[in-house]
Order: sequence, then structure tokens, then C-alpha cells
Amino acid sequence: MSIAAQPSDVANLGALIHAMYEVISGPAGQPRDWDRFRSLYLPGAHLVPVVTKGEGHFQARQLSPEDYIRRVEPIFAAEDFWERETKREAQTFGQIAHVLSYYESLRDPNGAPFESGVNSVQLVNDGARWWILSVAWNTQRSA
Repeated sequence: MSIAAQPSDVANLGALIHAMYEVISGPAGQPRDWDRFRSLYLPGAHLVPVVTKGEGHFQARQLSPEDYIRRVEPIFAAEDFWERETKREAQTFGQIAHVLSYYESLRDPNGAPFESGVNSVQLVNDGARWWILSVAWNTQRSA
């Protein structure tokens, strides 16, 4: 069962990508709107962080939206965290789209980033709205 999305969040690719960042951003201890988060993802969607496992070794970890929530909730309870998009490359063909969304992670929305990365987002339009099928990301520490 999917949660109804705010129409403005899923009307176009730009709105959906903006909502993806906005929903996870906020000060430490501020509850995130997890129902809004869930509403962005097609049932069965995957979130895939690619993490460094030593010099030259990487691992892709496949998470459901619920796995992601469980993973980050304790972090967001203790740490300020914002993400903002810095650049976007999008390609659309029919009802599918791929977006490379470059971002910065910050502890203060007006501060310097502590990390940067890229989200590779695959999306589908069902004729009524856009959905996120999967997001894979990789980060690079900048400070």
C-alpha cells in the first residue's frame, strides 16, 4: 500500500528531486515527515548507498525505504543534517527518467558542506505522477 503524495511533490522531476532532499533535511531532533518520504517511492523501491570498505573496495547496500528510515532516524535525532542539490543532469525517455543529482551535505543550511556526493535516481511516470524507483549514491568527504 502506498501513501498518497502531495501533488506538488510529484508533478514533475524537479519537484520530486526537491522533495527528496527537503524531507530528510532538518535540525537534530526534528522529526522528519516519513509519510511524505514514503509517498515519493514506488512500492518495492530501493535505496542503495555505495560505501567504501577499505582502500579500493566498495560495497553497495540495498535498502528499502523502511530500512533507510531505521538507519537514519537515530542519526537525525542526534545530528543536524541538510542536503542541497548543486547540479542536475536529467534524461527522460517516455515514462522513465534518470537523474544524476549532485549534492552537498551540511550541518547548518547556511554553513559549509562536510560532504558532497551524487544521487543516481531512476524514476517512472505512471500517467498521473512521478515515482522514485531507486536511488544509488556515493559520497566524498570534503572536510
